[in-house]
Amino acid sequence: MKKVIKRIISIFLHRIFRKNETKLHILNYLFWECTWRCNLNCLHCGSDCQASSTVPDMPFEDFLDAIQPLKRHYPKNSILVVITGGEPLLRQDLAECGKRLRDKGFRWSMVTNGYAYDEAMHAKLVSAGMGSITVSLDGLETNHNWLRNNPKSFDRAVKALELIISYPRLNYDVVTCVNQRNVLELSELKEFLISKKIKKWRIFTIAPIGRADESPEMMLTNEQTRQLMDFIADTRRHDPRIALTFSCESYVGDYEKKVRDSYFFCRAGINIGSVLIDGGISACPNIDRNFVQGNIHTDNLLDVWENRFEVMRNRQWCRTGICRNCKDFKHCNGGAMHLWNVEREGIKGCVKEKIHSISETQSERTVCLGPVHDYLEGL
Repeated sequence: MKKVIKRIISIFLHRIFRKNETKLHILNYLFWECTWRCNLNCLHCGSDCQASSTVPDMPFEDFLDAIQPLKRHYPKNSILVVITGGEPLLRQDLAECGKRLRDKGFRWSMVTNGYAYDEAMHAKLVSAGMGSITVSLDGLETNHNWLRNNPKSFDRAVKALELIISYPRLNYDVVTCVNQRNVLELSELKEFLISKKIKKWRIFTIAPIGRADESPEMMLTNEQTRQLMDFIADTRRHDPRIALTFSCESYVGDYEKKVRDSYFFCRAGINIGSVLIDGGISACPNIDRNFVQGNIHTDNLLDVWENRFEVMRNRQWCRTGICRNCKDFKHCNGGAMHLWNVEREGIKGCVKEKIHSISETQSERTVCLGPVHDYLEGL
C-alpha cells in the first residue's frame, strides 16, 4: 500500500511540475528543419521527404537571423538547436552551419539516418562542435532495410554508429521505430546493440501520420503494444548493459515510470520549438502544419514563442472523442500534439487504451488505489 500511495503522490506532484513548466515555457530545444531532401525513401516518413524535393533548403542566414533575438532572453548555451530534415547530411554547408551556431552561443545536435555519415563527415561535424547525435536503427538488417527502403541502409547506419561511439565526448542515442515486423526481434536487436557497445537506446511506435497513415502494417496491435511495454520495462529493470527508454510520444497508464525515467509530458510548445523549412514557427516538426504559430520571415521568433502557442499550453480543447470522459486526461493532458490535427476531431491513437484494452479495466485499476487516490484526484 505504501508503494501505491507513493506513486499517487508522485503523479500529483508531476502535475504541479507540468503546470509550472507550462507557465514558464522556457525554450530548451529548437528544431531546425533545414532541408526536405533525403537520400532514403522510408516507408514510414512523417514528412514524405524525397531525394529531389521541390522545396529549397532554408538559407542558414535566414535561420541565424531568426534566432538572434533569443540571445537577449536566454543565457549562452542554454538552447540546443536540433538540426533535422529530411536528411541534414545532404547539406554541403552543414558543418559550417554548426560551427557558426557554436560561435553564436548555441549548442547543436542532429538527427540522421546515418547513410551519408562517413569518416570525413564525422571529423568535420565533431570539429564544428556537434555535441550530440541521434541515429535511426529500425531492426536487424532485413527489417531495417525494408523500412528504410534501401538494401544498404543497415550497413551504413551501423558504420555511422561505430564512428560515433569511437569519439567518447559525443553524446548519442539510437532510436528504433517499432512496427509489426521488428517487434518480434527486439531481444535480438538489443543484443546486437550491446555487442556494438551502444549504451543508449530509445524506442518509438509509429504514428499514423505521413506515409505511415496508409500502411496498417506499421501499427502495432494491442497485444504487440503490451508486449513492447513489457520488453522495455523488463530491460530497464533487469539489464544494466543498456539504457533503454520509451519515447515521449504517449501516455502509457500503469507503465509510467516503468518504461521511462519521468512521467509523460508533451513539451511541444512548452520547452520545444521549431523553425520549419518554409520559416514556419511551431513545436515538434511532425505536428500538423496547420498548428504553425508564425513565420520567421514576418514575425519575431522570441515574440511568437512568448506570446502565442496557447493551443499547446492549454490543452483543454483536447477533451473530445475518446479523451472527452477519460479519467486519465489530467495525467496525459490529451496526449502528444503530433497525434492531433487542426480540426480537433479526436486523437489519432492512444497507446494507453491499446495497452489496457487487453487487461483490467480503468475502473478496476482505480478502485485498487482506494480513498487516497480519490482524495488526490479531487485536488
